[in-house]
Amino acid sequence: MDQITIVGSTTWGTTLAIINSMEGKDVVLLVRTEKESDMLNKNRENKRFLPGIFLPEKLKISSDTQNFIPRTTLLLIAVPSQTLRQNVRAMSTYISDSTIVVSASKGLEASSGMRMTEIIKEEVPTLSSDNICALSGPNLSDEILAGKPSSSVIASNNASTAKYAQSLLNCSYLRLYTNLDLTGVEICGALKNITAIAAGICDGLDLGDNAKASIITRGLAEMARFGHSLGAEPSTFSGLAGMGDLIATCSSGLSRNNKVGRMLAKNIPLEEIKRNMDNVAEGIETTKAVVAMSNKLNIDLPIANAVYNILFDEVSVENAGAELMGRTLTSEN
Repeated sequence: MDQITIVGSTTWGTTLAIINSMEGKDVVLLVRTEKESDMLNKNRENKRFLPGIFLPEKLKISSDTQNFIPRTTLLLIAVPSQTLRQNVRAMSTYISDSTIVVSASKGLEASSGMRMTEIIKEEVPTLSSDNICALSGPNLSDEILAGKPSSSVIASNNASTAKYAQSLLNCSYLRLYTNLDLTGVEICGALKNITAIAAGICDGLDLGDNAKASIITRGLAEMARFGHSLGAEPSTFSGLAGMGDLIATCSSGLSRNNKVGRMLAKNIPLEEIKRNMDNVAEGIETTKAVVAMSNKLNIDLPIANAVYNILFDEVSVENAGAELMGRTLTSEN
């Protein structure tokens, strides 16, 4: 049986490990330390991120990178985007050239602006680009673990690789589609979190459905504009990784980035917000990378810039909103 190794006991990593293990697959959840492995094996519960959710007995949990990674067929990495590089670097010598590596992390590296699959290729240069994929879509863990249906996208530059990863990771209530626009899928997964922060601010200020619909729609336009400049396909932005994930992340109270926006609307300082969140809200650091790149490429991203100003330049949510509404009139297209 093909072995699936999932790196990261994050909410999403643990969710993927649970649902794939429940399908009878050979799944290993690889965690950072032996202490964490012992605790998860003893409790059969991820008390930090998924309290009350049973970990299937069939699911193997280990910190033994050296033993499990060389034998794995598909390596799925589900760690925060800003730690992905150090995680991949730590296990790079154990990754076989034939391994399929899937990034389930949504974001851009703040220091470089690189996509997650670009980092994987850089840190494991012997790995063919054809063996690298990204998983992205409207996937709120709580709903999936409750048995509610969801869909997602496996993207790769190689159609055979995408189909193979699709066949291994498809589950009863997580239906997977393939996509050959790896760049576009990753851009969607990263930038939708910025728009979700803005949508959360709308919710927190009770600005109404008109304002929120406007933020979602214009946020999608910014995602497409940014993605197009990097060679992404326009159709990707109307698909599951684009519009699908954007709707879920902007609309759901389960969304971490939406929650950040709601707290910003209450004038809670950013450091306090981060300190009180167990999970990482990827949109915060991704905003840095996107604004830096857009400035270099001369791409107009007013919503992303407004979020940046609120997060890092201490501009009030009221002033940022007024600036958005008062911009020079222009065409929608």
